[in-house]
Amino acid sequence: MSQFDIILKPLNTEKTNMQHEDLNKVFFEVDKCANRIEIKKAIESIFKVKVSAVNTVQIKGKKKQRGKITGKRRDWKKAIVTLMPGERIDFFEGV
Repeated sequence: MSQFDIILKPLNTEKTNMQHEDLNKVFFEVDKCANRIEIKKAIESIFKVKVSAVNTVQIKGKKKQRGKITGKRRDWKKAIVTLMPGERIDFFEGV
């Protein structure tokens, strides 16, 4: 599995932006089979930063109903990456 298969996309919401500015944490959607060590190595090699900690959360998909039809959103995995002091990842630099 390559580094780009592990990190699927960054998560960008108001809450994640606040934690990025205050606590130097960055949030990513990652592959469900990836572990913390693989995520740390992928982040360090892709973005050229030092990572101090990685926390992961399994997100269960919600059940949704539209009329008689019921369905379910997909399950996914979120990684909360804490960067070393002085390190930064800017996704929307210059926008």
